[in-house]
Amino acid sequence: MPLEFSAQSKELIDRLLAQYPTKQAALLPVLHVAQDQFGYLPDEALELVAKTLELSPAHVFGVITFYTMFHREKHGRNELMVCTNVSCMLRGGYDILRYIEKKLDIKAGETTPDGAFTIVEEECLAACANAPMMICGNDYFLDLTEKKVDAILDDLRRRWQERQRMESPVDPNRRTLMGVGPGAKT
Repeated sequence: MPLEFSAQSKELIDRLLAQYPTKQAALLPVLHVAQDQFGYLPDEALELVAKTLELSPAHVFGVITFYTMFHREKHGRNELMVCTNVSCMLRGGYDILRYIEKKLDIKAGETTPDGAFTIVEEECLAACANAPMMICGNDYFLDLTEKKVDAILDDLRRRWQERQRMESPVDPNRRTLMGVGPGAKT
């Protein structure tokens, strides 16, 4: 059965389309809506976006594979983007990445079995003066040390567990950026 946008997502897409001069110009925000609703962007979601915006599936695929914020596979609720570019590397970025991997018992590109965390190694997160650093959601974590990482992971896990209790039985792997999808509050 093909995927369909929810009524809430369709309404949001209609509002987005009114803000752009062409349907193609609305591609990035509509991809966010799709990812919010489905949790990631499988082939069926790409085809739905392409059909909605009257674009070729190849064009949509090219866009999502360019940007790191779009996911082809399910990601954890807390996506830890760890910078390992030159400035971060010189100030211990790889050490921090390895520490997080050890602490969560997963490697970069993997998700914890409970769906709480995914680690992503990023090329540059544009906070070179405060290296090493990582981003989770809209939060920047700067000048990282192992002690800071411990506190950050403990806090994120605590908040994730609280959301689990509040949102149950919503899929904990769903992330919402545009405020649509199963975890959204209306």
